[in-house]
Amino acid sequence: MSDQLADSAERLFAAHVNKDVLRSAEQGVFPETLWRAVTEAGFTAALLPEEAGGFGASTADATGILRIAASHAAPIPLAETMLGGWLLARASLPIPSGVLTLAPVRLEDKLALVSVGGRWRLSGNATRIPWARDAAAITVLASADDGPRFVLLRAGAFSVTHDVNLAREPRDTISIDAEIDSAAMASAPRGFGPAQLRAAGAAIRTAQIAGALSRALELSVQYAQTRVQFGRPIGKFQAIQQYLAMLAEHAAASVAAADTATQALQGSLPPLFVAAAKARAGEGASVAAGLAHQVHGAIGFTQEYELHHLTRRLWSWRDEFGNESEWYGLVGRAVFAAGPDGLWAALTAAA
Repeated sequence: MSDQLADSAERLFAAHVNKDVLRSAEQGVFPETLWRAVTEAGFTAALLPEEAGGFGASTADATGILRIAASHAAPIPLAETMLGGWLLARASLPIPSGVLTLAPVRLEDKLALVSVGGRWRLSGNATRIPWARDAAAITVLASADDGPRFVLLRAGAFSVTHDVNLAREPRDTISIDAEIDSAAMASAPRGFGPAQLRAAGAAIRTAQIAGALSRALELSVQYAQTRVQFGRPIGKFQAIQQYLAMLAEHAAASVAAADTATQALQGSLPPLFVAAAKARAGEGASVAAGLAHQVHGAIGFTQEYELHHLTRRLWSWRDEFGNESEWYGLVGRAVFAAGPDGLWAALTAAA
């Protein structure tokens, strides 16, 4: 990620994300001022090619913006809007302005697209859809008789039942029974189906985990250096030093995982690489969030302190688009299938 873009993103989120914004967002108030600033900066279009309205950013630039946003616990659907637009661009469908999200996000949810009398109809329910209540449109990967199709589903064509994740980010249920214009749908690119949609979502969440975990480490080090107990900073105690060392290990691993996920996202989303990245980031989120709270003690859970906004997102994001058990299972099956003589070839082929 370029230094200039990183500095711009850091300044924007530092200026617009504060305790009042976070508190209001958790009460269900959409942060319009923050969203307007992010949109005007062009960050929502960072994954788009220039011909689709992007500004020429690389995939690493886009995921770098997501990491910075996550490090501030920015309560906005930036990742979902980036990914929703990216999917529409791949299908050569129009990209509307405003909040975008995608569906379905869970393997058990199916949205069916059926042609009846020359008219297309999309129907079904999908759960845990990020920010559906605020979306101007949803990028739907629908099941059709001739293969998966992308559908641009605009607000008003679906009903929403509100729900939230642990971080109180919207994770809604949508119900659809709508006629779809042929101009609002397109066949998915060859080889792109539910598994690839899940992998793309996992890659995005991996970048977000890396950003939040890096900030949790920074906060923990700062606190250990300034909190005095028994006449000296708690960072001088061996137990706290051990916690910080382990936290730093997981933060570094999550950053490496995010780099791997970024490479996968800009390529063909090789399942083995996405699986290894999301699983390792999810494992780090599970362990390191607890370590950060061990360092901070009770203050880490207080409403006024920043840490819990990060750790609740870490605990939520680790399970979205597949948890570490699911993805490590895929890694294990791939290693077993490759055998001792084929593992290196499988890894280099994925790269």
